Amino acid sequence: MALLWRRMKVLVMVIVVIMVNLFIIILICRKNGQDKGELNKVHIPTKPFWSKVVPNQAYWNLQQQFLDLQNNPILTANWNTNWLKDTALISDSCHPDFKVTTKVKDYNSLPGRFKDFLVYMRCRSYPLLVDQPNLCTDPPFLLLAIKSLAPHFDRRQAIRESWGRSGILANRTVKTVFLLGNTSEVDHHPDLSDMLRYESTRHHDIVQWDYRDSFFNLTVKEVLFLGWIETHCPDAQYIFKGDDDVFVNTYSILKFLSGLSSPKARDLFVGDVITNAGPHRDKKVKYFIPESMYVGVYPPYAGGGGYLYSGDLAARLHNVSKRVALYPIDDVYTGMCLRKLGLAPEKHKGFRTFDIEEKYRDNPCAYKSLMLVHPRTPQEMIKIWAWLSDPHLNCQ
Repeated sequence: MALLWRRMKVLVMVIVVIMVNLFIIILICRKNGQDKGELNKVHIPTKPFWSKVVPNQAYWNLQQQFLDLQNNPILTANWNTNWLKDTALISDSCHPDFKVTTKVKDYNSLPGRFKDFLVYMRCRSYPLLVDQPNLCTDPPFLLLAIKSLAPHFDRRQAIRESWGRSGILANRTVKTVFLLGNTSEVDHHPDLSDMLRYESTRHHDIVQWDYRDSFFNLTVKEVLFLGWIETHCPDAQYIFKGDDDVFVNTYSILKFLSGLSSPKARDLFVGDVITNAGPHRDKKVKYFIPESMYVGVYPPYAGGGGYLYSGDLAARLHNVSKRVALYPIDDVYTGMCLRKLGLAPEKHKGFRTFDIEEKYRDNPCAYKSLMLVHPRTPQEMIKIWAWLSDPHLNCQ
């Protein structure tokens, strides 16, 4: 009797399992039938995929909207953007754009540097006054590109005699180039053209363009330099770009670069990175930007005192800069270009654009592991370089 009962239990369990499996099979078949029907059914979207573009009231943002639309045919085809045609910059025109005086609501109350920038904002190409087409005949491992002004003869000479000396350093080829605009009578500069020509003839390291060399035109210098690299120095492996009042530990930079892996080297962009920043609204601040010019936060960017990047990235920055409207602060503009490439600068503790503690400034060993310190006078550059070049320097 017990054996018969156990056989009945087993039979019931088998029947239950079969029923469950049959139910699952029926569900799967019905789902497949529905899916086939869904595949054959045409679905019409209820709203556009792309968000409608609304004109921005800030002048730079509006110009960037135009460039974004110009490079995105999907957006252009799907929305009526005639409102942009009246506000767009004419590509690379270097004639003064006096229409901007009516497009920026507070134009007449802006400082002169803003007016000058806005009137010539669309211009991206200027003639070369002094060039060095053979500087990179022997492609450098490291190109030191220094932003300078015509009257800064002492700074350039101190750099040549210290951290910016061209030649072989640590078994690597290093070349230096100084980037200048033109000093004009408008800014009450004396005529230094003859002295500059002599300096260039003697040192072969001056590149000068014919544009007004002002604080807001440093972005122009950035764009022109990227174009110059592509033409005259495309095989430079790395570029350091900085001001002429910084001290650079070239030894430390070369050591850092020699230890990079290939993937890291390709997208390299390091410096003293500033994040979560935005425009200053105080007119007394050097970096003042009015709301009529720009709204929003800045992307991460490296302080303009100096930063280091790869030659490969320089070519991509030059290409993408054509799709980013010129902005009056050059280091912020470079951060915008990096963002456009889907990249961000990397912070490196060796870049001290806001100096080191005063108590360490006369200690040679304080500079041993650093890459950049700002600011330093020409005399201090030579002194610190002598410290670091001393084979008997012991920082253990």
